[in-house]
Amino acid sequence: MELTTEIKEYIDRSVLCWLATVSVQNEPNVSPKEIFNYYGTDKIIVANIASPQTVKNITQNENVCLSFIDILVQKGFQVKGKAKIISKSSADFPEMKSILLKMTGGRFPFASITAITIDRVKPIVAPRYVFYPETTEMEQIENAKKEYGF
Repeated sequence: MELTTEIKEYIDRSVLCWLATVSVQNEPNVSPKEIFNYYGTDKIIVANIASPQTVKNITQNENVCLSFIDILVQKGFQVKGKAKIISKSSADFPEMKSILLKMTGGRFPFASITAITIDRVKPIVAPRYVFYPETTEMEQIENAKKEYGF
């Protein structure tokens, strides 16, 4: 599945994503990730900064779920796919690293990258949009600013 312009825009507007993995013992793990971006037409890449459990789980089970939202608009996407750990010796590592380094400014070292090839995508929307379909994004932004003290 290819990343649409809309999905890429939400990745650009999201400050965190949450990456869910499962261990070989079927124990779930969800970890927040600050440094992530899209790569090519069908991948999302994530810097492995402090993620030993995530990396371990992916080496044992490649199935993952990644979610991200624009916190003010309260819309985003859930992505399911297959993850692979990209090490420094991989041919793709330098290009992927350069994309993620622009985001970190070199402040967070990382020795590997998780590359997720997307299988399925579904939108995430705040319940207000469902129960009150007349809600505009501008109203949602104003409500979020009030609730979160922005």
